[in-house]
Amino acid sequence: MTAKTFNDTFLKACRGEATEHVPVWYMRQAGRYQPEYRAIRAKHSFFEMNYIPEVCAEVTRLPVEQLGVDAAILFADIMTPLKPIGVDVNIESGIGPVIANPIESLKDVERLLELDPETHVPYILESIKILRQQLSVPLIGFAGAPFTLASYLIEGGPSKHYHKTKAFMYTEPVAWQALMEKLGDMTITYLKAQIKAGAQAVQVFDSWVGALNDEDYREYITPVMTRIFNALKDTGVPTIYFGIGAGHLLMDWNRLPVDVVGLDWRTSITTAREMGVTKTLQGNLDPTLLLAPWEKLEAKAKEILDEGTKQPGFIFNLGHGVFPDAKVETLQQLTKFIHRYKRDI
Repeated sequence: MTAKTFNDTFLKACRGEATEHVPVWYMRQAGRYQPEYRAIRAKHSFFEMNYIPEVCAEVTRLPVEQLGVDAAILFADIMTPLKPIGVDVNIESGIGPVIANPIESLKDVERLLELDPETHVPYILESIKILRQQLSVPLIGFAGAPFTLASYLIEGGPSKHYHKTKAFMYTEPVAWQALMEKLGDMTITYLKAQIKAGAQAVQVFDSWVGALNDEDYREYITPVMTRIFNALKDTGVPTIYFGIGAGHLLMDWNRLPVDVVGLDWRTSITTAREMGVTKTLQGNLDPTLLLAPWEKLEAKAKEILDEGTKQPGFIFNLGHGVFPDAKVETLQQLTKFIHRYKRDI
């Protein structure tokens, strides 16, 4: 049996190198839009799918085989490392993460344990090892960023405005700093363990940090994010940072020691470059366009590709994750279009 040729296009783009085609992967590319995923999910709870490495590997690998994308992202949740450190969290259908013991004080922060990946999440590390034997594309590990994790821990679940989180940040500065320290340490430990197990890139999801203005971001968040990305530098693995509605923070992100900046659909690639962002960019198709007629989807994809390929250092992705109403066939067609596309000079 001949070994598959390893496709390192994604890793080259992360490093800002020229590539023969534009690499593409999709956030939440393993999910309920896939009939195969739904069949597996019918047999297991979300966390059970994490706890069984063979199942986790299968779900992670499926979109690579099905869509032909240039990278796999580990199937897990940003809540995964929180359960073993003392957070009573469940993923509830139609809601998302729900925390039974939200943080309200410094004492609540102090009760959080330190993460020991080999003891607490061995199933995640085993899944990564299995996938490295199976994949012919890079495997992306990931973690939630401290602010986004804190928002769930303090609000008790998803929020639209993050009033409790920001109020805690403003009124409990000692507790907030302690929480950022603990979550920062956990993120570093978790990602380093994933890299040691075989992850070839890592993405930090700061999904809800766009709720902060730029001054508050610099005061309350920049220090911990700088520490996280500096701590990962010596691994030699590319790092990606992504959030929603955070266009006003892009230059702050550009100053971080991170390799790739992810864009949502609200800020164009051209706008990001004109602002002065020099990092590799990843993004940024509005996932709703996956429901549009192909002509409309193709035109917007072409626009993004034309903007992104004006210089090396571009990875095609969505501006947020694939949602259940999307069709496998649409993503297959889009992936082929991206791979075949040559920018009009």
